[in-house]
Amino acid sequence: MAAQSSSSSECCTLKKALNKLISKTSASPRARTHSEPLYVISLERYGRDPDFEIRFPDVISMSECLFDASITDGDRKIRVSMDPSLNRLISKNKLHCGSVIRNVEFSRGEDNDEDGSSFHVCNLEVDRLCGGDAALRALSSVNVRSIPWLGETPNSGPLRARRSSYLPLWNNQDFYGDVWRDTPPSESGAEDDSEDEREDTRSTVSLSVIRRRFLSGSRRFPGVLCVRILHKSRLIYYGKTDQKCECPYKAELIVGDGSSNACVVLWNTLCLDWFRILQPGQVVKLSCYRVKESYSSRSGQESEPQIEISLNSRNPPAQISIIPKNQISPDWLLPDLPHTFICRQELPSCPHGQICDVIGVVIFIGRSERVRSQADGQRSELEEYRWLQLEDRTSDRPIVIKLFSTSQPDIQSRIYPLALLVCTRLKLIRSAIDRTTSFEYLTNTSLTQVYCTGTGSHPVMPYKGVRPVRQFLQWLKQVDEGSMLERAVIGGYFSYPPLPVSLHSFMEKRQGGAGLISGGEMKLECERMNYRERRRFAIQCVITAACYHHREDSGRTLYTDLPSAPLSPRLPRQRGSEPHRTTVKRKLFSSGPTTHGKRFASPLPPVHPPGIEEDTERDFSLFDGAMEFLVGECDNDSSDEDDDGDFSTLPTSPLTSRLGVLRVAIETLPRVFCYERRHIQAAAVGMQHNSFHKLLPQRELESFSPASCYTGNFTLTMRALSDGVTLDVIFLPAVPGTLHWTPLPLSHNNSWESVLSHGGFSPHVPPPSPDFSLFDGAMEFLVGECDNDSSDEDDDGDFSTLPTSPLTSRLGVLRVAIETLPRVFCYERRHIQAAAVGMQHNSFHKLLPQRELESFSPASCYTGNFTLTMRALSDGVTLDVIFLPAVPGTLHWTPLPLSHNNSWESVLSHGGFSPHVPPPSPADLITKADQLTNQRLLCVLEACALGGEKVELVLNRAFPFR
Repeated sequence: MAAQSSSSSECCTLKKALNKLISKTSASPRARTHSEPLYVISLERYGRDPDFEIRFPDVISMSECLFDASITDGDRKIRVSMDPSLNRLISKNKLHCGSVIRNVEFSRGEDNDEDGSSFHVCNLEVDRLCGGDAALRALSSVNVRSIPWLGETPNSGPLRARRSSYLPLWNNQDFYGDVWRDTPPSESGAEDDSEDEREDTRSTVSLSVIRRRFLSGSRRFPGVLCVRILHKSRLIYYGKTDQKCECPYKAELIVGDGSSNACVVLWNTLCLDWFRILQPGQVVKLSCYRVKESYSSRSGQESEPQIEISLNSRNPPAQISIIPKNQISPDWLLPDLPHTFICRQELPSCPHGQICDVIGVVIFIGRSERVRSQADGQRSELEEYRWLQLEDRTSDRPIVIKLFSTSQPDIQSRIYPLALLVCTRLKLIRSAIDRTTSFEYLTNTSLTQVYCTGTGSHPVMPYKGVRPVRQFLQWLKQVDEGSMLERAVIGGYFSYPPLPVSLHSFMEKRQGGAGLISGGEMKLECERMNYRERRRFAIQCVITAACYHHREDSGRTLYTDLPSAPLSPRLPRQRGSEPHRTTVKRKLFSSGPTTHGKRFASPLPPVHPPGIEEDTERDFSLFDGAMEFLVGECDNDSSDEDDDGDFSTLPTSPLTSRLGVLRVAIETLPRVFCYERRHIQAAAVGMQHNSFHKLLPQRELESFSPASCYTGNFTLTMRALSDGVTLDVIFLPAVPGTLHWTPLPLSHNNSWESVLSHGGFSPHVPPPSPDFSLFDGAMEFLVGECDNDSSDEDDDGDFSTLPTSPLTSRLGVLRVAIETLPRVFCYERRHIQAAAVGMQHNSFHKLLPQRELESFSPASCYTGNFTLTMRALSDGVTLDVIFLPAVPGTLHWTPLPLSHNNSWESVLSHGGFSPHVPPPSPADLITKADQLTNQRLLCVLEACALGGEKVELVLNRAFPFR
């Protein structure tokens, strides 16, 4: 038994590394692992407290948050606090749940901690070379939840601050964790209350009486309040680093009793006990409350003084109880829930800022993004939002909603296309692009509520009998569900409302906003952006190259970096098999049998974590959802494991004018030999096997680190002189000091010409740095860049790419990111798809493979995209920008209702093609790219940090300077 225990200790990386800290036999306060991998299986965030400077005296951090993590080696797991110096890795999503970490430096938790067995991570290295799914592969055969803890089971609360609960990973407005109750707490007596605080609670008192007494100066309010909850605010987190409050939350309820309305405020731990339970429409009994002047009165927002009912956990402890419907007395004359439903047809006639309710079928829900807000001089924080589009019976144009957090994150996370959605207390925003054309959208107020089919929220709401709701449900009887399913879209880039089409109007609309920015400043701002943060920049640029990427094949590209570059002829768009597309052609009340689309077997089924809800329901019906309004029957969206693993590929074109790869392939790089996995490594570098039982995952090779001889590579874009075909070529120069790629024993001057002709650097002098000397030397290869060079009629200096360093002066992505493209909605795998387009999860059992999103076809509105290479006029920084022009006939990216001539200048300033004439083919536009030569543009760019170093740049508008 002792030998067995010793063997287990030797194979457990964590136990081996932390043994000295656990036994306290070492004089060193820290312990470090080495090259052995550890895996992050959970990551949780919480606010700092006043003891931060005591716990971390050497840390300089502006972050107001701390993080705890659970990490494992596969045999044991431990819960650790993360040093604040690592916060930036987490906020950029470089370090996340599922990361592989090495060289982890641990220290022991402070002796005065409540959890004396906790550990602290002082430093670590994130292994990015092993691939994004390395942890999923390594732990695929392990039940992570059942891995035993190393030592005692840790406490469930934050480790390095006196806070009662964790925050959501990406915003401060939602509740998170098991401490938020979903059932009422058991009623307890108030034995500790003083005699003065125990007033007679058998009689009720009205809000108007309490208000009268308060304004007359009385501070004693006997009796209980029996009120109906009319509105409920989202959660408010007011924690600050200098506050000792362990539960800094509050929530507001607007209540009424027939005599008056008032604001009720839940404070601190009462939010944990009651926030999830109390809902609009409920009747509650309140006692042991305090009364004070409302915030709106104190801030001068109300012409007459109003009261506020405060419910606290102590001094005195408030008493709350929900009154069942059968005990509600009609003598109380409680008000009904107010509703102001409007339809899409009525929106243009409504005034800006109107508060309204809407109902519709969701046809689009965008990806989660974050925007930085700062209101009333308070600290800046990131708020999470998603774009939604709803259809109702009244207009061809959808209802557009910018939905931030509400009081119902559990419902918001389950909004899918084809769901019936009710949103209440929305605010109308109107944006005009000229004097005659304007666009409307709706966004949150603090009291916004959402109710969605499939979540069980509709049956309890009284709006079932409201006339607009019944008219909408009647319209559903004529809906062709198959047609609606074909138009349903999820995820991807979306921008709304449209910007003006002239530079003058755009500058007027900015109204003193941030001005123009240089390329270097924009690069620094993008480097500061957090994960999924979105910002808009205005910058002066010239376009130096343009190419078009077809939807069917990412390798089929129309490209130009000179006006005379040859082009591929345009091929008709092919409709190939699209994975996970359900074909449904039937009416709502059709009595015939429902047929499912054909399924294709996948050679390697995707790995889906058990924490993601999986779907066995293979058909949908709007009628089933409508019944939730009428009879209160709810679909149960939780289902069995998804067995649909179709990863079929789109058809490719054999005709192309580009050859090669823009990034070095995984097969190109030599790998460090791994003796423990030598058989797997040999199979991974070998030829394709002809037997199924010998197959490996396609990207298994990425789990082995590149050899030390590989320090980087050059990618050279070449053009064949014979026919203009573009070649993307990898160059791996031989470097002195390496035994694998050894340079020739011949001296030369390390110029570009010498390096290319010798295949590497000179062995007798130090090689130049790639971001300085070589890129300065690249001027030798530029055609037409010199002012006095006019010998070649095909050369155009303004349409050549400057030799900028990829390390210091280039920003953007060369190919459209998978997160940028909207996807066809797949009802059969809706939970998997929703998780794939959502934010990074903080729990291992909810993780998906990083490229799971690619298993869903791009939506039909995406036919391809332009990639524009731009040069900032201020400092020459190169920007790789995606341009997704609005095309007539698509409902997702709809062109403005303004005619123009479809020239490059018009398309860029309008953000798309003219709606009144057929759009030009991409090949035609590429041939006319010389229209952009020497054209100075003010470009409006939408930047979104997609995680790590990847920043998406999408061109919204480009206005020419006259």
